[in-house]
Amino acid sequence: MKKTITRIAVLLLLAIAAVGCSTGNANGEAEVDDVIDIVWYPNESGEDLKSSRDEIGKVIADATGKEVEHHLTTDYAIAIETLVNNNADVAFMGAQGYIEANKSNDAIQPLVVPTGPSGTLDDAVYHSWLAVNIDDQENYKKDGEFSLDTIADKKFSFVSNSSTSGFKVPSSSILAHFTEQDEYADLTEEDLMEAGPLFSQVLFGNSHQGSAVNLLSGNADVAAFCDTCVENYVEVAEGEENTVGSVYRVKDDAAEPFNKVTDSEFTLMSVTPVLNAPFAANMDTLGEEDYKKLQEVLTSDEVANNQGIFVPEDSEDSALFFKSDKERFAPVEDAWFDPIREISK
Repeated sequence: MKKTITRIAVLLLLAIAAVGCSTGNANGEAEVDDVIDIVWYPNESGEDLKSSRDEIGKVIADATGKEVEHHLTTDYAIAIETLVNNNADVAFMGAQGYIEANKSNDAIQPLVVPTGPSGTLDDAVYHSWLAVNIDDQENYKKDGEFSLDTIADKKFSFVSNSSTSGFKVPSSSILAHFTEQDEYADLTEEDLMEAGPLFSQVLFGNSHQGSAVNLLSGNADVAAFCDTCVENYVEVAEGEENTVGSVYRVKDDAAEPFNKVTDSEFTLMSVTPVLNAPFAANMDTLGEEDYKKLQEVLTSDEVANNQGIFVPEDSEDSALFFKSDKERFAPVEDAWFDPIREISK
């Protein structure tokens, strides 16, 4: 299992050194208007993240002189299609969602991504988890170590098949592991989406929060979700952050949907680094002028030091982005996402 996870991690982290020109190409006449429409994934659509959305919207409004409207969603596909079909100008989306959007409409281009603590793209990663309930953790070990062999015939929860860390990355690891076995040699990504071929039942949480709650409520035995999307609701109870075997506990005052599973604990059986999620723009509806304005303002020191956007790490407030050192937004080219494209083939 460790070798499989390592191969996936190395492939993803190759993006750190990726240099190249964007392969995207916006076609058609730009239909630019006086409103900047921002669409958000379900993960970022919760009421607890409203202050983060509003502060980002204010920065965009001030930079462009235009009204900003936020569009909240309950489904990944809706968010992606809203951007692709020219009904939004900007979206905050995972790498896989960006790749799907860009493939459907080459006017969709990356705007910025949040960096890592170094303030560069060198450590611009978050983490995809496979988690199990703490009381069941010994059932997922072989010879004292967590093993993917143990997830066969279990109830499994993904986020969405358009999720990078909640589907593409974990499914790639799972397939790499099981297809080496004769019994599962022909296993495909599609097989992981339905009960029978590998899992006894497959659920989709439609958000990382939803997938985590599927696990903690007992609807799933194993769940895939990411660290950054649940960090506002959970805390480390044992071990170190993003380490296999570490235990996380749901906070007493956790907001929905975790308010129904407070004090529940889960253990990490797998941790894989994933490229940070970008803000992407529809060049046909946003236009080159506003694209440049947004990229300039979002990558500025002023935004990097805006505590309403990059909230101090020790804050009790919920937020989209936290600042532990030199985190900021950085411009990025389409080719940076090629490692995710590779595992999506």
